[in-house]
Amino acid sequence: MLNRRIFIHSAVAVTAALSAPRVLGQTRPRVVVIGGGAGGATVARYLAKDAKGALDVTLIEPNATYYTCFFSNLYLGGFREFESLAHGYDAIAAAGVTVVPDRAAGVDPAARTVTLAGGGVLPYDRLVISPGIDFAPGSVPGWSLEAAEIMPHAYKAGPQTQLLKAQIEAMPEGGLFCMVAPPNPYRCPPGPYERVSMVAHMLTQMNPTAKILVLDPKDKYSKQALFEEGWQKHYSGMIEWIGPDMGGNAVEVRPESMEVLIDGEAQKVDVCNVIPGQMAGAIAAAAGVTDASGWAPVDPASMQARADPNIWVLGDASAQGDMPKSAFSANSQAKVAAMAIRAELTGSKQFPAKYSNTCWSLIAPEDGVKVGASYEPTPEKIASVESFISQTGEDAALRKATYEESLGWYEGITADIFG
Repeated sequence: MLNRRIFIHSAVAVTAALSAPRVLGQTRPRVVVIGGGAGGATVARYLAKDAKGALDVTLIEPNATYYTCFFSNLYLGGFREFESLAHGYDAIAAAGVTVVPDRAAGVDPAARTVTLAGGGVLPYDRLVISPGIDFAPGSVPGWSLEAAEIMPHAYKAGPQTQLLKAQIEAMPEGGLFCMVAPPNPYRCPPGPYERVSMVAHMLTQMNPTAKILVLDPKDKYSKQALFEEGWQKHYSGMIEWIGPDMGGNAVEVRPESMEVLIDGEAQKVDVCNVIPGQMAGAIAAAAGVTDASGWAPVDPASMQARADPNIWVLGDASAQGDMPKSAFSANSQAKVAAMAIRAELTGSKQFPAKYSNTCWSLIAPEDGVKVGASYEPTPEKIASVESFISQTGEDAALRKATYEESLGWYEGITADIFG
């Protein structure tokens, strides 16, 4: 019931009261979408579905299988199988989207073309960029993408997620797991702390004398009171969190020797999960739509890039205001963008934009918590208009219901994204 309720309701504004669109000109307008994640796959699917053949929609995505970063922490904690995170593009292709298995290597905004890594060139009338994140160079001194094979980030789901879990399983008895948490803004604000919870759960089952050290450049984080309550209840004495006042903002790593320097003092670790600072996926900068922050400013009413009226930017890569960088946010933004693009290209009706987001986190078995809000555009940003959050001290039945709600959400959103 939950998956239908959330996603049918969220699509109403996109699909209601729409007559058959009129096509401008004799050839179908071309929409190219870069990135097959929560934002890109959703916008491609909705454009094809709701335009009823009036648009030529192409999705560029190099990977045949997409592994969701959302819920990957539950795989680390032993609550899901890895393959449950895997989703393909067959249903999107069957719905009329041309899926191109290649990487977008460049964008020429003046010519309105996308160059592929394989050498092909795709023209567009409108372009949607939804590339997710890349990592900011130098964010954590001593760490690099090459070093991720030793100190994994596991913040792009797939082999990195499997590597991190294998390292945790191989920790020596009584060993030390270290996480270097990211600075704001970053993908999935509660994500690192749910990961700490899931690693702690795994260790209580197989290595109960192990310890967890969290090095954090932030003085506060999402759902902090809820996580701290849960850690004390379920994992007392296992987790130590060090904020910026104690050196959490002065961290260097030495992958070769498996050391972490905290304010100049070396600490040996057995596993080190480095989640670096983040920025929009590189193709957004190549298209000229990012600013000095590394993110892409957008029009709050449509997700249209402020730097180029023919380009839309969705999800994690966008700088839009109050919405967190999450799959739920990207999916919500994609529906608004699809409606706006169709209105421009086919003359279909455009309704006022409304956005929503919820982030669920699992602290321990059947101990689920959530935070969320509804949002509306203002001239300056997408602004939160109503919010909610789980409370400390909630009873076990409510926490179990919240966890079960999250399972329904995952099934619902992945069906909505990938068809």
